[in-house]
Amino acid sequence: MFAEERHRAIESIVRQKGRLTVGELAVHLGASDITVRRDLRRLEAAGKVLRTHGGALHPEFRDTEPGFERKAVDAVAAKIAIARAVAMELPARGHVFLDAGTTCLEVARQILDRRELTVVTNSIPVLQLGTGAKARVVAVGGEVRAVSLALVGGLALEWLGGLRFDVAVISASGLDAREGASTTELSEAAVKRAACARARKCILVSHAAKWNHPAAVGFGGWDSFQLFVTDAKLTAAEKAVLRRSGVAVNTVSHP
Repeated sequence: MFAEERHRAIESIVRQKGRLTVGELAVHLGASDITVRRDLRRLEAAGKVLRTHGGALHPEFRDTEPGFERKAVDAVAAKIAIARAVAMELPARGHVFLDAGTTCLEVARQILDRRELTVVTNSIPVLQLGTGAKARVVAVGGEVRAVSLALVGGLALEWLGGLRFDVAVISASGLDAREGASTTELSEAAVKRAACARARKCILVSHAAKWNHPAAVGFGGWDSFQLFVTDAKLTAAEKAVLRRSGVAVNTVSHP
């Protein structure tokens, strides 16, 4: 298949599917991963696709991110199981950062009764829970991102720059077995990176549907995290990749 034919085929497939990995495109095209990556660079320069960590998505796809309320009803049992496992890793006293996201909200439900704990967050739903909490709850300032109910932007980053955490609990919109964690938007990625940089330990949380489905903006390789809590069933090879990066994996089960 000639380059122009591949380009048209990639445009068509990405338009239909919304988002695909490099490996999936390579199978569709009968081409190597290297060839597909080169094609994606050229298509991105032409504005035809958006490259992500490990793949590509259609430009219109980034505008269809589901809202917080829709995400809140997805994979509820998995999120609760993940949250319970994470709560066991968090201190009774000290400072914890909780990221925005529905899984982190479930973590908040598990720990906000700890009187000697300070929870710092950019999540508006966690702040709402905080009105009845025994823990001390602190808001990171910033601009409201309505789709995720997260506080982001320069003010959030400025606040984070002056804080330190014993543990940061970070959520992701997508995960790649080789390249790590990603999200849908630059300002959220910046907050996640800043929180990890200010924490002695970073815990990544994500349910199985996100595994090997990277989002548009990478924010942390596996070496950014010390623990990954998920219900995804990783292969032995995938576990080995994470282990070499220094990440422990806690795979939870649920009904």
